[in-house]
Amino acid sequence: MSIEHEQIAVAGEGTVDAVPDVMRLSAGVEVRRASAAEAFAEARAASSRLAGVLRQAGVAEEDLRTTELSLGPEYDAYPKVAAYRAAQGVEAVVRDLARADRVVDAVAGVGEEARLGGVAFELSDPAEALAAARARAFADAAAKAGQYARLAGRPLGPVVSVSEESWDGPQPLGFATMAAEDAGSVSPGRRTLTVGVRVVYAFGD
Repeated sequence: MSIEHEQIAVAGEGTVDAVPDVMRLSAGVEVRRASAAEAFAEARAASSRLAGVLRQAGVAEEDLRTTELSLGPEYDAYPKVAAYRAAQGVEAVVRDLARADRVVDAVAGVGEEARLGGVAFELSDPAEALAAARARAFADAAAKAGQYARLAGRPLGPVVSVSEESWDGPQPLGFATMAAEDAGSVSPGRRTLTVGVRVVYAFGD
């Protein structure tokens, strides 16, 4: 709180919990072979199989995005090449969480080339939750301003300015953590969204 030129500036915070309805899955394939051409060809073939099983598990074509495509040597002792590594990664957006376990199992079933990176949960439309958080943040700021005005022996006047900062807690979840928390299924839990607001009030007459 600050008082400058007959004003009170306060910060308020509002938090809401919401249940995510979208899962982002990080997956991919990785192959090591004696030649670069062989490694790349097998990685591309495995990636095609991965995309196929993801679509069969219910992931829409437009919800698949390539995130990595790499090929390079691995050395025993430079410059001696031990093998060539080829990898292709994909992000799959799962919009029906009832299919989440099926999607994860589909990736694991691709074969020894498959890699599971982790999952992250989010809200497809956070507008309603953010609106509730804003209301709580503004009410918090108003309560603080009212208290400071009373302590100063002055009436609280109108709002002069409002500025906002919103954020939500990070939700990436590694598969080792998932297994420890719930060995049976992938669960989105709850997501916390927080809005911080700075409100400047004038003193009343």
